[in-house]
Amino acid sequence: MPNETDRRVSSRTERKALEKARILQRENEREIIKLVGRILKKTESERSEEEISVLLLNRDTVEELCKRKSRRNELKRKQEEVFDTADDLQSKVWQLAVAVKQANHLVVYTGAGISTAASIPDYRGPNGVWTQLQKGHAVSSSDLSRAEPTLTHMCIRMLHKEMLVKHVVSQNCDGLHLRSGLPRHALSELHGNMFIEVCTSCSPVREYVRLFDVTERTSLHHHGTGRRCCHCASELRDTIVHFGERGTLERPLNWKGAAEAAKAADVILCLGSSLKVLKKYACLWCMNRPPSKRPKLYIINLQWTPKDDFAALKINAKCDDVMRLLMEELNIQIPVYDRAEDPIFSLAAPLQPEDENSHTRTVIVPQAGPGDSLNEPDNTAKPTTVQGGWFGRGYGKGRKKKKAA
Repeated sequence: MPNETDRRVSSRTERKALEKARILQRENEREIIKLVGRILKKTESERSEEEISVLLLNRDTVEELCKRKSRRNELKRKQEEVFDTADDLQSKVWQLAVAVKQANHLVVYTGAGISTAASIPDYRGPNGVWTQLQKGHAVSSSDLSRAEPTLTHMCIRMLHKEMLVKHVVSQNCDGLHLRSGLPRHALSELHGNMFIEVCTSCSPVREYVRLFDVTERTSLHHHGTGRRCCHCASELRDTIVHFGERGTLERPLNWKGAAEAAKAADVILCLGSSLKVLKKYACLWCMNRPPSKRPKLYIINLQWTPKDDFAALKINAKCDDVMRLLMEELNIQIPVYDRAEDPIFSLAAPLQPEDENSHTRTVIVPQAGPGDSLNEPDNTAKPTTVQGGWFGRGYGKGRKKKKAA
């Protein structure tokens, strides 16, 4: 029995000694990394013979630190906004106009970059919501219901009317494509619409279009809006695909329409999207075909995208600037948004009496009042953390969950 006890004590002692040795090794490695890092910051002429010897003895560490620096520089390069010169822009728009006119089935993919002109911030730009949150900065909250369709939204609507665009696949939740007058059958809103809540207990799913942002109470994995279906009394839910989720609703997501459009497309025009999310949806890129049989890809974005190398043309400019020039090349007049003719007013369902005080969001009215537009940003407003709904809170929860894993 004493021998058994001695073995146990010896085993514990060995484990502690091994653990202590591992800790000391990690600390030593950290010290070497710090030392090598300080030396590498110096120019070769500034390094002493002793420091050169340290680098030679720790070649693996030098190589790893150089790789890290290279990755950081590459990431920084991809986040930078690049602008084409005026001459290059004009030349590229001419090439785009030729592609649009010659296309048999043109499909447009849109991202947050087409709504920045309406003072809705994007996500991954230098001042984007996710960029600022990742840096630990506060993000200004705003009622996105006050935004109006931009010049790009109106151009897309007109190109569809002229039968040059067959379908629009949008990642945006701001509802501005719908409000521009683009027919719903020609639109797939892959991440939902902030103006639409649905009853999933009804079959088929029943939609309620509202004149305000329905996502006030919703966030990641919490979709209940607090209002109830007037037919079955079940709680309504938003249609938003929050960060970290997958969309399952048939409408307004319309995945079927997006997949069919991509299958028939011979040209895809990407507007204002980083494509970091869209690239994951293989059905949108016809990846089951050989490269020569896939649709020709045209990208308009200020930053790098993972599809740049596959594009027939990449235009580095703001979406409104490109679309204005494109419409001139095509000799098509750009319609002006008229709030009185906004389709949302004819689509909207009135609230039940018991739901009249169920939200605090701004209600869109047919006639714009003073200050009732986001086109002129309020530069005097102090930044506050994003409050509620799809535009930030869900993302914050997603990040915490990911870190904890």
